[in-house]
Amino acid sequence: MWGSNARSAHPIFFHHILKGIHNGARMYCVDPRRSDSAQWADVWLGIDVGTDIALANAVAKVIVDEGLHRLDFIEKSTTGFDDFVESIQSYTLEYAEQTTGVPGDVIREMAIAYATAESAQICWTLGITEHHNATDNVLALINLSLLTGHVGRYGSGLVPVRGQNNVQGGGDMGALPNKLPGFQDVEDHEARGKFEAQWGHPIPAKAGNHLTLMFEAMEHGDMKALYVIGENPAQSEADVGKARRIMRGLDFLVVQDIFLTRTAEMADVVFPAAADWCEADGTVTSSERRVQRVRKALEPPGDAKTDVEIVSMLAAELGYSWGLPKAEELWDELRSLSPMHAGMSYQRLEDLGGLQWPCYDEEHPGELFLHGRLWEDPPRGRLAPFSPIVHAPPVDQLSDEFPYRMTTGRHLDSYNTGVQSGGYDSPLRAGGTIDVSPEDAASLEIAEGELVTVSSRRGSLEAPLRIDEALRPGLVFMTLHFPDEADVNQLTIEAWDPQSGTAEFKATAVRLEKAAL
Repeated sequence: MWGSNARSAHPIFFHHILKGIHNGARMYCVDPRRSDSAQWADVWLGIDVGTDIALANAVAKVIVDEGLHRLDFIEKSTTGFDDFVESIQSYTLEYAEQTTGVPGDVIREMAIAYATAESAQICWTLGITEHHNATDNVLALINLSLLTGHVGRYGSGLVPVRGQNNVQGGGDMGALPNKLPGFQDVEDHEARGKFEAQWGHPIPAKAGNHLTLMFEAMEHGDMKALYVIGENPAQSEADVGKARRIMRGLDFLVVQDIFLTRTAEMADVVFPAAADWCEADGTVTSSERRVQRVRKALEPPGDAKTDVEIVSMLAAELGYSWGLPKAEELWDELRSLSPMHAGMSYQRLEDLGGLQWPCYDEEHPGELFLHGRLWEDPPRGRLAPFSPIVHAPPVDQLSDEFPYRMTTGRHLDSYNTGVQSGGYDSPLRAGGTIDVSPEDAASLEIAEGELVTVSSRRGSLEAPLRIDEALRPGLVFMTLHFPDEADVNQLTIEAWDPQSGTAEFKATAVRLEKAAL
């Protein structure tokens, strides 16, 4: 469990983890905090924020030095192994201990346990991906799975536990700036031609901008209008004060949502949307690539309409008469264009309780393991590449002026910016606090509940102090759930990963002071 407090962020998933633990599985938890999840682990590796690559490379070096790598799998199914081995030579246990804060003997123990296990998984979430080198962090974990053969077979694999419901389905449907539905490259002439023929309209031949680049385009005046569907960037973006200033400079802002969010309050036009998970028909895709039916259970309230209705009505105003397509009609069009969904008729989804993509025709059972092909002889398709990755520290460096490392995350009782969960009470809810270690509270001479001024290089806010024994000295924690109480993203840095566009929410340098009365 690497960079994931699944006990709080993905509690249903974590129940399955607990079943495994009760059945004898061993869990190592890599997390700067001794989180709710880490308390269930056999071993907790209290890593310094932003040093995941150094730890992963050190684990890899132990596995190679001990001769525990799966050479048969590596030779048959991967590329770039020799260059990778050369790249990890400087990541000794001594270097890793000094860089990560994790004792070398603990790193060695985890490396050997992972490599020698009959089956093993690496699970991660935003603790890995909300960094300026997010993609490299993930590639470093992929290297470990390729090194040991813990991929593409029962009980072994890579498990990115997704941050929101159906985020996998959104990507599958082409909600990415460089992909068409079915993860077909928008710059591929043949793939693009299929969609142009079906839609009767040309598609731009170049990839679009991800969210961070969109904000840069807005800032420079190159993008003057924004259509936001089910997102709350006025409270969820890093350096949110800057994000709001940029959005206020737009010529036109449209928001489509089920609540009047802070972003919707800024909009020129708001489309009240239905809660499509219970007020519309369609499909949803889980983290394991399983596509399942969603059925309408309730009528939308008031003037709210489904996303399909709103988009179809907008198309009509723009001169395109689509009528009101049924969910199954839209799905069948998708199946005709996306090979990985081709065999997933509504009837099969109904009869089988869902299917996992890729599912190439109506006789295909769906692929149980996404990378099972790597164990075929010879492997089918592209071989899996090793990726030499170099450790790079957080962008927002600690200093005498900003000596504390702040990281952010979720609590069990709440969800994201609190739009969906804030209207409900919970006996677990602590609210928008600044959590510090007992040692730091003592040195600051600030008692539990007293107001603290938290400052970064971008802004300041006040929040009540909460003492958390799960934190080490020098590490503080805030959650993003209560922006009206403690607008934490005024503090976070907008540095972002050039490959994924994800901002570095997890590594902010801050100063703490007792708030002036």
